[in-house]
Amino acid sequence: MSDESKDSTGEAPTTTSASEASTEARDPEVIRADIEGTREELGDTVAALAEKADVKAQAKKRADETKERVKAKAEEIRGKAQDSSPESANAAASQAAQVARENPAPAAAAGVLLAFLLGWLLGRR
Repeated sequence: MSDESKDSTGEAPTTTSASEASTEARDPEVIRADIEGTREELGDTVAALAEKADVKAQAKKRADETKERVKAKAEEIRGKAQDSSPESANAAASQAAQVARENPAPAAAAGVLLAFLLGWLLGRR
């Protein structure tokens, strides 16, 4: 052997594999921390798989999501209907009742005319 291949004690260095060197160099606390991290990841994976396998819960979740979408759409349509009408139906009915109270004769005449027309149309059959 040449002098260059000997270590400071005069003996040839021993060879160790990379896995042995990394195991020897690792602190037990680091190993425990790695194990704990792996356990947490495994727990999360198992929980995710269990959730995917629960068909009943998935169906309930989809039904709830659909209900929320339908409610939101109904609110949107209701808002558009209120915005598009110049007056709400209650306001129009209230206004018609007020006019009838202020002028009962024209309202009564309109009622008589309507009754006559309905009677005439029904009598033709």
